[in-house]
Amino acid sequence: MWPPRLSPKQAQGREWEQAALRHLERAGLRPVEVNFSCKGGEIDLVMRDGATPVFVEVRQRADRRHGGAAASITPAKIRRLVRAAQVYLQRLPVTPPCRFDVVAIDGDQLEWLQNVIEA
Repeated sequence: MWPPRLSPKQAQGREWEQAALRHLERAGLRPVEVNFSCKGGEIDLVMRDGATPVFVEVRQRADRRHGGAAASITPAKIRRLVRAAQVYLQRLPVTPPCRFDVVAIDGDQLEWLQNVIEA
C-alpha cells in the first residue's frame, strides 16, 4: 500500500512537526522542505529566514521530568543533523551561512530555540 501507513507514534510526530511549522511561519520563516532525509541523517524542517537556510529539529516530550525535549538531543543526533545539512547545502550553487534551530515541545508548551547547534 502506498503511501505507507504511519504508526501512531509517527503520526503524532508529524502533528508536532506541523505545529512547529505553523509557529515558525507565523514568526516569518518560509518553509522550504519537510522531512529532508539522506543516507547520513534527517532534518525535520528546512526553513528560510530571509536568505538564511534554517535547519530545524523538532523534539517533543510529555513533560520535563527527564530534562525536557531540548535536552533529549544527543551528540549522535547532532552529528546526523549536521551531516544531513551538509548534504542539503551541497545541492545549492553557493553555500550560504545557515543556522540550526530547535523547536522543543514539552507537554503543550512550544519553545523555539534559535541558533542552538554549533556546526
